[in-house]
Amino acid sequence: MTPSKPAAMNARLALACLDLTSLGDADTEADSAALCQRAQSPFGPVAAVCVWPRLVAFAKAQLPATIAVAAVANFPHGGADIDAAVLDALQIVQAGAQEVDVVLPYRSLMAGDERVTAELLVAVRRACPGLLLKVILETGELKTPTLIERACQLSLDAGADFLKTSTGKTSVSATLEAARILLGAIAASPAARKRVGFKASGGIRTVAEAAAYLALTQELLGAQALTPLRFRIGASSLLNDIEAVLSGANEPSPVPRGAY
Repeated sequence: MTPSKPAAMNARLALACLDLTSLGDADTEADSAALCQRAQSPFGPVAAVCVWPRLVAFAKAQLPATIAVAAVANFPHGGADIDAAVLDALQIVQAGAQEVDVVLPYRSLMAGDERVTAELLVAVRRACPGLLLKVILETGELKTPTLIERACQLSLDAGADFLKTSTGKTSVSATLEAARILLGAIAASPAARKRVGFKASGGIRTVAEAAAYLALTQELLGAQALTPLRFRIGASSLLNDIEAVLSGANEPSPVPRGAY
């Protein structure tokens, strides 16, 4: 079966912007090897793979230079320990990753402590100069537009390159409502609107779901933002549907352990 033209276009764009992710607590080099193999899809490469800091060097050795390696800092709980978050970032830098996904200390922000939130983000930014920094806001926990908007502003002020919705480890991950707030914050900032990207993460499993985030990003940031430099989707199970759409296959590929 030949996929429809819009579905195929969305599938190819989602593939090019995909952060193929495996963050299971017990992930091993074997899991990372399987992830890296999946990242080199017969339909084209993903944008990046995202792993634990301890697996960065291994993953990098499995991949061509065209696929970036990202790793997580202060993950998944978003604690307020600045030294621990910086240590994660330094480990990621030393291992040779190109991208850092750091969790904003959202509980501190919810408690009204903007100081530690800002200081942690600034410290992590300083620890990974030259690397792409994605700040995970955990919007499903922040809940209110006011808190999400404030998290956006603190992240942009700290030098974030991407605003990311979620860790994928809480009960509420990416939503279109939260995405609109993040994209709106980027669009409203003269310093960010042509530079900062958006990443939807957690719970996006089909091309149709991904297409809604692509359309929202185009609406608020313009078609020029629909590239891996400005748009990412953090997922692994989505790749199954992308390949199914592009091949017409009915049976999806298995999801690696720890993927979300």
